[in-house]
Amino acid sequence: MSRNRTGLAVTTAGRSPDGPEPHEPDQPTVVALRGEIDLGTATPLTMRLDALTSGPSPDLVLDLRGVTFIDCAGLGVLCRVRNRVEARAGRLRLVSDSARLRGMLRLVDLDEAFEIAAGLPDVTSRPVDGDSGADAPVHVDSGADARVAVR
Repeated sequence: MSRNRTGLAVTTAGRSPDGPEPHEPDQPTVVALRGEIDLGTATPLTMRLDALTSGPSPDLVLDLRGVTFIDCAGLGVLCRVRNRVEARAGRLRLVSDSARLRGMLRLVDLDEAFEIAAGLPDVTSRPVDGDSGADAPVHVDSGADARVAVR
């Protein structure tokens, strides 16, 4: 686990935090976020997400269920990653069971800009040739300490 000055922790399995992302073909990359997405964490999170969306056709799932606070800088991060993924003919899905987060996205007219599911099984399982689902996705865990409850 690496921790930077903003308190955003990035955990990656079996490699340096700055190395290439291990990835199974035809599987989404799942980024599980915890804590706050605000002005203090927006820049390092943006840099991490930019790296994950730099290739062609990125398939990214942002698991926001552990997010406790998001401000306009955090919404800007979500919009930026959406635009990058869309420009590269990829797919972005958000996972959130928070009525507050969904309400905030609706309030700023972004609820239809994102594909949102309540849980990972809704976004990561994909039937393949009659199979009932896909293998486990790659997980990247990024987080900071909680300040304000979103749920």
